[in-house]
Amino acid sequence: MDFGDIPTAAAQGGILAHSVSLAGGRLRKGKVLSCDDLALLRSEGITRITVARPEPGDIGEDAAALRIAQALVPGPGLAGLRLSPVGTGRVNLHAVGPGIVRIDAARIAALNAVDPMITVATLTPLRRVDAGEMVATVKIISYAVSDTVVTKAEAAGQGAIAVVSPIMTRAAYIETRIGAAEAVGDKGWRVTKDRLDRLAVTLDPVVTVAHTVPDLARAISAAAPAPLILILTASATSDPRDVGPQALRQAGGDMIRFGMPVDPGNLLFLGRLGPSWVIGLPGCAKSPALNGADWVMERVICGLPPNAADIAALGVGGLLKEIPTRPRPRQG
Repeated sequence: MDFGDIPTAAAQGGILAHSVSLAGGRLRKGKVLSCDDLALLRSEGITRITVARPEPGDIGEDAAALRIAQALVPGPGLAGLRLSPVGTGRVNLHAVGPGIVRIDAARIAALNAVDPMITVATLTPLRRVDAGEMVATVKIISYAVSDTVVTKAEAAGQGAIAVVSPIMTRAAYIETRIGAAEAVGDKGWRVTKDRLDRLAVTLDPVVTVAHTVPDLARAISAAAPAPLILILTASATSDPRDVGPQALRQAGGDMIRFGMPVDPGNLLFLGRLGPSWVIGLPGCAKSPALNGADWVMERVICGLPPNAADIAALGVGGLLKEIPTRPRPRQG
């Protein structure tokens, strides 16, 4: 694309690069200048103007943005995304329903390396989104780009973005208590229910049992028909042989990972009992603030469960905001 300052008299058909304020109104950038526009500019003493002119083989910013957006999510309905109307070289991608964002970061990086005039910005991979939330935006910086460059960008970013919808609709919830007379509130259940509501997952009523391995093991076994079993123990799980993990093993389940490098959320554990996923919630799950349990629950619910290595890799970016209810704040 040709771009530069030229005599106003020679600017017909050019794209106005910068908005111009006039006594009779305003010519906005991006306007294709007509003969009348040039006469108006000259009548106000503007003898030179900055314009952009597409060259042979160039396509306009809107057409380029739309092509790239469509390449990122071929079959937008199947990818859980919808495209906004195109305008000023931009198309936004929005989630159709709740879920988590699956992004091929290498493809997005390759696309953005094709040409500086073509840009795609996304949310972080595997972030939870609500219906209607913006997931990514495609922006063409210049008024036109080469068709060849757009074709390369389409190939680089092919199918790089999708929203993965929940595959679970129900979860069981177990709490333990220490001492028969101990009162057990419903805060943990209510906060967890709010979390699951965002993903259209129904949380069963709370099942409360004594904080012992045999009692918790029986409760886990009884809950096993549920695809997801959530456990909040009365005392923090501080060892792989503590009550929660041991109860899972006694029920016949397997541990996948104890502990995670996300703070708050260190004391989570993840396991399986047959087809059921089992998550031992850290104490911070009683707070609505983001914590490591959110990341694990969301991925399990959407059919992208993390393995031990995946959880170990969450440390980079895993230092989350301090929660006000934390008994021992990080900073001393």
